[in-house]
Amino acid sequence: MWNAIFWGTVAASATMIGALVVLKFSIPRRLIGFIMALGTGALIGATTYELLEESLEMSGFLEVALGFLGGALIFTILDYFISHKGGGHQRKHSVRSSEGGPPSLFRENKKQTGGKGPASGKGIFIGTVMDTLPESGLIGMSLIGGGSVSLALVVSIFISNIPEGLSSTVGLQKSGYSTKKILFLWALVVFFSALSSLAGATLLAEASDSVKAIVSCFAGGAIIAMIASTMMPEAFREGGPFVGFVTSIGVFISLVLHYI
Repeated sequence: MWNAIFWGTVAASATMIGALVVLKFSIPRRLIGFIMALGTGALIGATTYELLEESLEMSGFLEVALGFLGGALIFTILDYFISHKGGGHQRKHSVRSSEGGPPSLFRENKKQTGGKGPASGKGIFIGTVMDTLPESGLIGMSLIGGGSVSLALVVSIFISNIPEGLSSTVGLQKSGYSTKKILFLWALVVFFSALSSLAGATLLAEASDSVKAIVSCFAGGAIIAMIASTMMPEAFREGGPFVGFVTSIGVFISLVLHYI
């Protein structure tokens, strides 16, 4: 139990680290792009090697397809809803300019929001929670049966959570949130992520392999959809073409961790 709580807290604490960095320092946009690219590659690798491969070994293609494609579809629907109903900002990593231009971390859609309203900050924050809690649940699932934690999964989630904390905090600041309130929100994310990891390790302990495979792939599908819709576009915008190489480094790191 405590093992699941510990590793869930460790992985989610990266969002708090990202927030603290933004609140204390001025981060070059290109560096943010590179961090996003590294996290993107790490998550792609972890999803492939840790989630899909292992789910296929314990179950079959039908369960993998149902979980993976279902997770991607549900995330896309929720992402669309939050982008249009949760505030004028694009969820989590990017917002659109009032001229209808491409996403940018540092621009606001005042045409939709009428300025820096709290609703846009809530949309960004909710989007981050949508990713962090299922990821923590996966960490807990890897501990079912007394097994050791998936190091590749923890590291990949940790790396990807840093740019999420960075960019989301920028959006919250632009929405008028105080430093104290921002830190409180991220503390809640870390707390509930620890509980999510515990739930993954306990509630699914007696589930069948098919159910575990579907749940695991469901989160994997949501992660890939999130990467494609938010992290990759913003990483390229901020870091330029070189982020392609940084992303490949992230995938390779995940591969190395998987076979250590």
